[in-house]
Amino acid sequence: MKKAYKAFILKYRRLLILFANLFLVSLSYYLSFMLRFDCNLPTDYFKVFIKTLPFLALIKLSVFYYFGLFRGLWRYVSIYDLKQIIKANIVATVVFISGSIFLYGASIVSRFIFVNDFIICVFLIGGIRFLTRIIRERYHGPLLENERVKVLIVGAGEAGILLLKEYRHNPTLGEVIGFIDDDKAKQNETIQGVRILGDRNAIPKVAKDCNAREIVLAIPSAKGEVIRDLIACCKVPNIKLKIVPGLAKIISGELKISLREVRPEDLLGRETVSIDECEIAKYLRDKKVLITGAAGSIGSELCRQVALRFHPAGLILIDHNENNLYFLTLELKSKFKNLNIKSIIGDINDIGLLKKVFSECKPQAVFHAAAYKHVPLMEENQIAAVKNNVLGSRNMIYAAHHYKVDRFVLVSTDKAVNPVNIMGLSKRLAEIFLQAKARRSKTKFMAVRFGNVLGSDGSVVPLFKKQIEAGGPITITHPDTARYFMSIKEAVLLVLQAGAIGVGGEIFILDMGEQIKILDLARDLVSLSGLELGKDIGLEYIGLRPGEKIREEMLLDKEKDKVTKHNKIYISQADELDVVTLRKQMKELEGYVNSTDKEKVVKKMKEIVRKSHAE
Repeated sequence: MKKAYKAFILKYRRLLILFANLFLVSLSYYLSFMLRFDCNLPTDYFKVFIKTLPFLALIKLSVFYYFGLFRGLWRYVSIYDLKQIIKANIVATVVFISGSIFLYGASIVSRFIFVNDFIICVFLIGGIRFLTRIIRERYHGPLLENERVKVLIVGAGEAGILLLKEYRHNPTLGEVIGFIDDDKAKQNETIQGVRILGDRNAIPKVAKDCNAREIVLAIPSAKGEVIRDLIACCKVPNIKLKIVPGLAKIISGELKISLREVRPEDLLGRETVSIDECEIAKYLRDKKVLITGAAGSIGSELCRQVALRFHPAGLILIDHNENNLYFLTLELKSKFKNLNIKSIIGDINDIGLLKKVFSECKPQAVFHAAAYKHVPLMEENQIAAVKNNVLGSRNMIYAAHHYKVDRFVLVSTDKAVNPVNIMGLSKRLAEIFLQAKARRSKTKFMAVRFGNVLGSDGSVVPLFKKQIEAGGPITITHPDTARYFMSIKEAVLLVLQAGAIGVGGEIFILDMGEQIKILDLARDLVSLSGLELGKDIGLEYIGLRPGEKIREEMLLDKEKDKVTKHNKIYISQADELDVVTLRKQMKELEGYVNSTDKEKVVKKMKEIVRKSHAE
């Protein structure tokens, strides 16, 4: 029944609006006559009313149509619409007076009737619209049956006020019961009838007293430290926490104005990365781009961003993970139907495969993201780490040089800074070899270092989420463990930007801000789930695993590292390298790898890294 009613309204909406306006215009004109004669309308003037009504209705409906009064949605009526109604009635009244004088003579209708009609018509035409909006906001149909969710908005600024208006336009979202704001001048004041109930420290008490079911953070400009502190204050059982996206993302068209659950990357709270798309497009637009590790977290996002923003001539995807590569290829082909995509399942240690791919596909830009990255696992599988991260990277560098690739970007890690584990050593060796080759190649080789990527495959965030879903406990190595973090998209955009800046041989370092304690991250993720760490979800310290540090080395030394024209990208000072000696050392290392001599492999790796620093 309800569906049939809605279908009827949608089908005949314009016609119903037309008849509603015709009725109100007629009623207004009739009431004007009645007021003129104190509700005792003489027969002669009733005849005048009947005689002039069609002409008035024709004029008013025509003018209303011209001013767009039949097109607006009444649920969103505003002061602008009221102004349009007033303008339309002024024009219609002037035309009607002029027409009446021309057709019927000056004395047929009293001037008092014209004034009455204008006032009453504005009141009726505007009133029905505003009444519709008020009824819809206060007594929305489905909400008569179900109680609305009570919402507390944190932040009584512009974003909070916009959010309040959105809730009132769409009552199904919930009912705003109050604001929270730290500004003392705003305490106990009201905004559009909604009271500011306290500062962030009052959130638990206010939420409990008002029976709130949702808390919305409406501070788009807040930094990560502020967001983390607010989340800590919002630790109230069984309450959902949502956030308003950054306004920069909304303005850029990346997001619609809508609420969403708080994501782990919101805890970083950094400003949106801005890149020079024109500069990046110069080396990617209409070029063939090869990406290794394409099915991984960084590799797949590289594929998406390159395809979406820079319109390459083709994408060549290399990965040994058949499943992930298959689904990535399906995704890209469905989104970018005109893009030439070649997906290759293979290993970067397969020299024959690399020769075939580079000779046939002729890539002009290469992003080398293929790597083994799990520190404890690489401590147990040292030979595999060196084969993939060192020798595989060497093979890619050789191929890029031999087949005259324009640019080659190696995705590296913060663990390559003063490395103490196999994973860090292997990535540092790849950097060393890349820098050495860059001195004797026309290919522009460069590396980009950054820390942990939030939400990437196998990272701490997905692990914590699984542990929370399983009911705990959350496992942490040490209470003081801290890491640098960056979102996947942020990392990828800066990798693309670094690729445009490089002239060959640089190691770019991304400014990742301050390290974040893993314990704080775990606590915040548990809070986002509406639970409390230590009470609802257990916590277990398991001790540092082989190769792990409590805190990472300082990724960026702003006094030592060179500044680029991009404020988030720095250049690490390059080491002076003896290319001939390095080539011999790499051959020795490869021999130890082939003979699976772990001790000699590790010893040789440390020797090469130590000598590169000494030189």
